[in-house]
Parts: sequence; structure tokens; C-alpha cells
Amino acid sequence: MKTGWNFHELYLWHDTGRAATWQTPGLTIEPGEHAENSATKARFRNLMEVSGLTDRLVRISSEPVTQEDLCRFHSVEHVERVRTLSQATGGDAGEITPFGQGGYEIACLAAGGASAVMDAVLRGDIDNGYALVRPPGHHAERDRGRGFCIFGNAPVAIMKNRARHGFERVATIDWDVHHGNGTQDAFYEDPGVLTMSLHQDRLYPKDSGDREERGAGAGLGYNINVPLPAGSGHGAYLAAMELIILPALHRYRPDIIMVLSGFDASALDPLGRMMLHSGSYRAMTAMLMDAAEELCGGRLIMTHEGGYSASYVPYCGLAVMETLSGVATGVEDPFLSELSAYRGQKLLPHQAAEISAAAELVQSIPS
Repeated sequence: MKTGWNFHELYLWHDTGRAATWQTPGLTIEPGEHAENSATKARFRNLMEVSGLTDRLVRISSEPVTQEDLCRFHSVEHVERVRTLSQATGGDAGEITPFGQGGYEIACLAAGGASAVMDAVLRGDIDNGYALVRPPGHHAERDRGRGFCIFGNAPVAIMKNRARHGFERVATIDWDVHHGNGTQDAFYEDPGVLTMSLHQDRLYPKDSGDREERGAGAGLGYNINVPLPAGSGHGAYLAAMELIILPALHRYRPDIIMVLSGFDASALDPLGRMMLHSGSYRAMTAMLMDAAEELCGGRLIMTHEGGYSASYVPYCGLAVMETLSGVATGVEDPFLSELSAYRGQKLLPHQAAEISAAAELVQSIPS
């Protein structure tokens, strides 16, 4: 198995400034560390190196996307605004999306990292791959950045590679704890992309992610949202995979599968209220690898999104990378036994009811 790995030091230099989690400091809000900081990505990278797994992977270099690439999805006005602010001292790309000087170039590099991994898979240089990029991208909409995301890394990568390679169908699975509104926005009327999002119900954005959002026009039926109740754990997520995600993939039969990989549905994340652990991410990755092998020659890529527990993101990430590569490093998750024993990890009736309701959407995918 050839597994690609994309990382660049500049991803860590993306500057979100000082904040009280995400609130702007003031006379009654003490300055602190912004939630979207470099620590989780750096520690994920560090554990990969300490485990020895990085040496077993194929390095995929980042190549910045161009303004033309960005404008396949984003408006010229949004791109130009970010570029102008970046040349000065930075600013906000839209809604709670601060960045510093040079933020435009780093965001282009992040989208380029996701695109490079996708390109390598489509060329056959690697079987699968992971882009550990920053800033994240799945909340960015056509005309603005949102939720720490400046540009849509996944949509830009898909649109750029579709023009280059000419594939017909791609399926995206977003398992970040927050709704993948930006990816939904990019492909809402596009039958060439099946967009699916597993997320905590009405967490962020509060105005999106409902089951009723199914696509429009030619894209009707090609958008599936699975809003899960707060407190959902291993059993609920695996049930959602088995009853919704996998059947949808088999019905759609994509040419390539992309995962928008956030680790903020873990039990230790400060910005979510779910209960996943590294074993959950390991199991979901294995499920998707099996589906990819059967449906699209194993072509599976992942691009990094959220995850805000600096102590735990690395173990979730390592579990995914061990599964993708087939390499067991011997590094154990020190939190796993405790988190997996949390009460409520099994599928509960109220969670099963929501999953069953979402499962009905699979049949709406045009065959």
C-alpha cells in the first residue's frame, strides 16, 4: 500500500491571533489562545514522526493553488479581499475567520496540499493519502470565509482535479463535528459530487445541516446530512456509516472518495459534545477503505479539518494513518481504554431514530 502524506511548515505559521477561544478580546473578555491554533496539527505531525510512520509514507509536496483555481469555487471579490488584507496586516475573511499577514499565501498552500494529494491518487502514484493542512476549509462559502476556514480546500481540489483528470463522480464524507456547509454550498446543484456530512445537530453553523437540505436542480438528492444528537458515540457513528454512508457510496459508485477529516467529534474536544475515540476513527477509515477498494480501485484521500484537543488529536490521526497505510506502529492510545468505557458509547434509541430518518435519504440518490 502506497500512502501519501502532505504537510508544510507554513501551515503552522497561519496566524489566528489572540482570542478567548474565538471571541475578540476586550475590557470584559481576557485575551487568550485562539481555538484554531497550530498545536493540534504540530502534535499530530510530531507523533507521526516519533512513531516512525512518516518514514513509511510517500511525501507529497504542496503546490499553491492559483487565483484561477480558487475562482472555480469562490467569487473574485472574496479572493481579492483576502489577498488585499493579507498584504497588509491581515483581518477577517468573513465570519470568525481571522488571519495575519501572509494568510492568503498560506491558505493557497493548504488548498494546494489537498489538491496535490488528490492528483497523486488519480495519477496512480499513491493508493491513498492524507493532507494535514491548515487553515481548514469546509466552512468557507463562495463569497466569504466562515468558522476558521478561508478557502474551501476540498471544493477547490475537486474542481481543479476534475478539470485536469476528467473524472465524473466524487463522493465526499465529512466527519468533522460541525456541518460541512461550505462543501454543500459548492456542489448543491452538482450531480457530479455526492456530499455527505456527519455532524452534531445545529452546532455550527446553526442555520445549516438539516436532513431537508438535499440539493437543488440537477443536484437534488446528491446532498445527505446526518445531524446526530449531542452525546453520540462510537455506536451511533458506526451505525450511521453502515446504514447511510456505505449504502450511499454503493448506490452512487464514485470514481474517487474524499474525506473531510475533523477530529473534533472526539470525547476530549472542547468545541464539540460527541464521544468518539481513536478506535472509532480507525473503524470508519477501514470501512471507507473497503468501500473504495470495491467501488473505485481504492482511491481514497483525506484532507484535515477541525479538531481542537491538542492532547488527543494526534492519537486519532495516528489511528487513521495506520489504517490507511496498513502499518502498525505499536504506539498505543493512552486515552482509549477510558474513553471507550464511557457510558453511552453504544447506539441509543433516540440516536437510532435520527439515523433511520437520515437513512431514508439514500434512496433519493438518483440511480
